[in-house]
Amino acid sequence: CPSSLGVYWTLVIVASVLGWFLVNPIGGADMPVVIALLNSYSGLAACATGFVLSNSVLIIAGALVGASGLILTNIMCKAMNRSLGNVLFGVLAPTSADATADEVYGGRVKATSAEEVAMLFDNARRAVIVPGYGMAVAQAQHAVRDLANLLESRGVEVEYAIHPVAGRMPGHMNVLLAEAEVPYEKLQEMDHINPSFAQTDVVLVIGANDVVNPVARDPNSAIGGMPILDVDKAQTVVVIKRSLSPGFAGIPNPLFAADNCLMFFADGKKAILDLVAAVKEG
Repeated sequence: CPSSLGVYWTLVIVASVLGWFLVNPIGGADMPVVIALLNSYSGLAACATGFVLSNSVLIIAGALVGASGLILTNIMCKAMNRSLGNVLFGVLAPTSADATADEVYGGRVKATSAEEVAMLFDNARRAVIVPGYGMAVAQAQHAVRDLANLLESRGVEVEYAIHPVAGRMPGHMNVLLAEAEVPYEKLQEMDHINPSFAQTDVVLVIGANDVVNPVARDPNSAIGGMPILDVDKAQTVVVIKRSLSPGFAGIPNPLFAADNCLMFFADGKKAILDLVAAVKEG
């Protein structure tokens, strides 16, 4: 009837506006958590529909999806050391304790080339690759696998350090590297690999930013308390990025200006392909 149709469209409009204002302020780094939460909501909606239709399959399937989504959401919030309320309604922004880009970088950033990085690998015994969103955007996972295989053929021990919230989807880096047929045992979780960075000769960071930002160790920082990969403790860190642009938190990364860090400014895939060619020539 017309009155029911009016109620229906009113609900559609209200739900659309509510969804827009709830999700729109949330930045990319928090989106994996929100996606997991929305998946949970879809399961709960299916479960409720099952009760209305007296459909046991919908009830069971919806409950499983809803429960798994909530569990994943909780795990990811713990990984970022933040509450769900802070993810949904809090906005990460620079604080008075965060230095500006000029103060952090100030002419201290050292650019490098594929040939120089290849020389580092010539003398390395252990290397760790840290994939980030930049690798996903450049679709460089297959090139990264080829580089790792090449290094291993030359006697270098290679592992991958996986941060729980790297990328834009839950398990984003794991899925991409699995697609490239990287052996699962080489994917090391943050808690497992962090103690070994001090014994690592070269760390290759591909498009990651906030998850390797040592500012997180300062409780007064915008990302204070967030667990990070301790790449700055390695002997040498090479960061592949197209620019010095900040991550989701909007704050500069002092790692890029550290004495043991070299910046390889290039697209992720092109940089890795150039590096593979340089290692082969070397």
